[in-house]
Amino acid sequence: MGLNIKDIIPRKEIEISDLNGKIVCVDAYNMLYQFLSTIRQPDGTPLMDNKKRITSHLSGIFYRNINLLSEGIKLIYVFDGEAPELKAGTYKKREESRGIARGRYKEASQREDLEAMRRYSSQLIRLDDKMIEETKELLEALGILVIQAPSEGEAEASYLNKIKSDIYATVSQDYDCLLFGAPRLIRNLASARKRKTFSGWIEIKPELIELQRVLNLLEINLDQLICLGILIGTDYNPKGIPGIGQKRALDIVKKYRQPVLIFKSVEEQIMSLTEAERFDWKKIFELFHKPNVKNFEIESKKIDEEKIKKILIEEHDFSEERVEKQLEKLRELKEKKKQKGLGEWV
Repeated sequence: MGLNIKDIIPRKEIEISDLNGKIVCVDAYNMLYQFLSTIRQPDGTPLMDNKKRITSHLSGIFYRNINLLSEGIKLIYVFDGEAPELKAGTYKKREESRGIARGRYKEASQREDLEAMRRYSSQLIRLDDKMIEETKELLEALGILVIQAPSEGEAEASYLNKIKSDIYATVSQDYDCLLFGAPRLIRNLASARKRKTFSGWIEIKPELIELQRVLNLLEINLDQLICLGILIGTDYNPKGIPGIGQKRALDIVKKYRQPVLIFKSVEEQIMSLTEAERFDWKKIFELFHKPNVKNFEIESKKIDEEKIKKILIEEHDFSEERVEKQLEKLRELKEKKKQKGLGEWV
């Protein structure tokens, strides 16, 4: 779900080539859900091996990351640890959404509506422990650094982006990374290059959002941006305050400026929410302001081709020819880097 502030913040489209030689921290769960929801068959069924085990996430991790590595992008994947208690409401809402989608998918299946089946099936996805572990194994075999966050992956990725000058940006679809202080957020990095809409196919390019530019344009500081997010609704208070959208929230934070005064101005509306939807803004503010994060050493990893083949070909029935073709790209990339003396990131 995440925060929705897309209508009020500046962004610019970039080319993949603009990231050549740069290190980016990827919000791993966010990326995996993208792969699970988009890499599917026409009826919405995820890709599976001969034992009916889902492989959409492995396909995305392998093929799309090799494309990014081939563009000279250096990747770090950050995985979620223990979620804060305040996120329970988001999980409950997701389960409710899955229940609705499950019923609609069944109806679409009965009338053989492939487009609707694909749409609703993407809402049924669930990332389990086995998927997470095999994803980590494949990433490490690809020579990509894996970091296990103590809590939220997007908070950890944003923190590393903030404290390490050699990390260029955080990669996620969620704007929450800005509230965690990520200096730069890149969206759509591993998305399909084209997306089908009601009006036809449109080209999808990566977007760069710079925190300082956002704050300058909106004429607010980071604390006020966090307050704006809480008013609209975050993963810690999914409902937000009904009736307060992006532009009105911006007006409120600019008028009252201080967090205490901002939330005093909407105290009555917060108290009118149901008990399940009511929230303590101070606790949420603290989670964004001082998240549970830690420092990690950024180190290079080596490719393990045999491990890649074992995971994809032996265990999950991937095409040996296609896997070998991708591995050749990595070999060529490694040779180029040796010649340029840039070190071994892949």
